[in-house]
Amino acid sequence: MPLVTAKELLAAAETGGYAVGAFNFVDMEVLQAIVQAAEEERSPVILQASAGAIRYAGANYLAAMARVAAEHSAVPLALHLDHGLDFATAMVALRAGFTSVMIDTSRYPLPENVSRTQQVVAAAHAVGVSVEAELGRIGGVEEEVRVTDREALFTDPGEAAEFVAATGVDSLAVAIGTAHGLYHGEPHLDFDRLSLIHARVPVPLVMHGGSGLSDEIVREAIARGIRKINIDTELRHAYLDTVKKITQENPEQYDLREVFGPARAAVTEVVREKIRLFGSSGRI
Repeated sequence: MPLVTAKELLAAAETGGYAVGAFNFVDMEVLQAIVQAAEEERSPVILQASAGAIRYAGANYLAAMARVAAEHSAVPLALHLDHGLDFATAMVALRAGFTSVMIDTSRYPLPENVSRTQQVVAAAHAVGVSVEAELGRIGGVEEEVRVTDREALFTDPGEAAEFVAATGVDSLAVAIGTAHGLYHGEPHLDFDRLSLIHARVPVPLVMHGGSGLSDEIVREAIARGIRKINIDTELRHAYLDTVKKITQENPEQYDLREVFGPARAAVTEVVREKIRLFGSSGRI
């Protein structure tokens, strides 16, 4: 089947009360691992590529791989730009065939965040592509996104409702205490704030920084309205830990298939676990 929009997948998640996993990839092996897990779990998934991934592999290469995966997949897949920081990056993704884009101009004052987001929404909706935006600032580090604890700001429920109405975005990433990258200590999420946002915002809510959260936190976030959860760091660790183990135990191994094949399988298992946790398993 062809690639679908994230809007389509998240609308079903909103109705069903579950979350769709959004998993980052930068190469063929991780992409194949995500899709295999989705098919084994009969779950929709969102394939994500960041601006850094686009610089590394090329938007057209990433989109071509995703299209082939979708054509041979029995489950629906969306291809999403993760953390596009400007209009130009979003347009690169649109031209390559991404079916969803994130415009993250949360670093600007609210009026400028609105106007910059409106520009991307107008261009993306004109070609049937869905748009995610961010309000508030999620802490941590993820490639170009570097937000210190001092700079991190929680999403205001009232501003969130006004932002969505003004921009017409299809989903909203909210800052409620999660962080990109690795957590240092147990994170404390503002679930009451999340409930207020969910009650006032008519589009699906997105949680960035999903790697490393406890199962209890994830389940509570979904119960309070989260419908898309981003996972990247845990996939990287599963992949690289396996590669390190194989190369250390067998330093003479030079067949890349014998190294990257097991790494791909390790990522598949992580994705399967997340899909079950998010409640999307068996939805197809």
